[in-house]
Amino acid sequence: MQTIHVNGYNMAYLDIGRSEGPPLVCVHGTLGDFRTWNAVLGPLSRKHRLIVLSLRRFFPEHWDGVGTDYLMAQHVSDVIGFIEQLNAGPVDLMGHSRGGHIGFRVAQARPDLLRKLVLAEPGGDLDASLKQETATAGFVPVGQRMPGALAKIKSGDIDAGLEQVVDGIDGDDTWRRLPAAPKQQLRDNVFTLIGQVGENRKPFARNEAEQIRTPTLLIGGADTKGALSVIWRVLAEHIPGAKTAVVPGRHWMFEHAPQEYCAAVLDFLAE
Repeated sequence: MQTIHVNGYNMAYLDIGRSEGPPLVCVHGTLGDFRTWNAVLGPLSRKHRLIVLSLRRFFPEHWDGVGTDYLMAQHVSDVIGFIEQLNAGPVDLMGHSRGGHIGFRVAQARPDLLRKLVLAEPGGDLDASLKQETATAGFVPVGQRMPGALAKIKSGDIDAGLEQVVDGIDGDDTWRRLPAAPKQQLRDNVFTLIGQVGENRKPFARNEAEQIRTPTLLIGGADTKGALSVIWRVLAEHIPGAKTAVVPGRHWMFEHAPQEYCAAVLDFLAE
């Protein structure tokens, strides 16, 4: 593990794989960290230099949820600063969920830093210019579960709170079926959920999507439910020249179908 000092914070990262060519910088989502990408590190690093980072306040820091710098704008600024300090020329940037939202904002603000962009079910909301119906019969989305989940986490019932969040993303009984290692990764980052409340994340807007000029691939899980199954498809309709790929699984599709996920990413990066 290495660190780069960005905006007053030491960002931890792993740097593996082939050294030639533009790096592929990977940004995890909510409750993740650089370990998020473990299932795809092998296939991707055979052809690319992979730089997988942990955002501010995520593992290996053990954050208690206290502070005012857990903000989407801060994370976007941190990733921009991180890429600048790599001094490796334009990079390929891949983000999942929250990391996908960050990737979108980096492409919006600093397209000069990017060669290609991969967004795996980017998280957030659509504004009125993009709003689509996201209801799924029989499915209670994470947004409706979050108040109860946060109450349990604040009371010390970590696993019960995480169960509500994870099941609200990937369906009932998902938490119960998770192996021990993924569960521990989620526990290690649980207090970032508290930081996420009230960060005033901007929704995606149609004019913003239409202004993205970085070649972009949007990836979704075939069985993802709720808003996350809709947002990436809507953005793909408005980002000029965007490509799409559907792989088996739900929101953490690169864990459910790593070979299919890597094939889609590698084909896009090779174009």
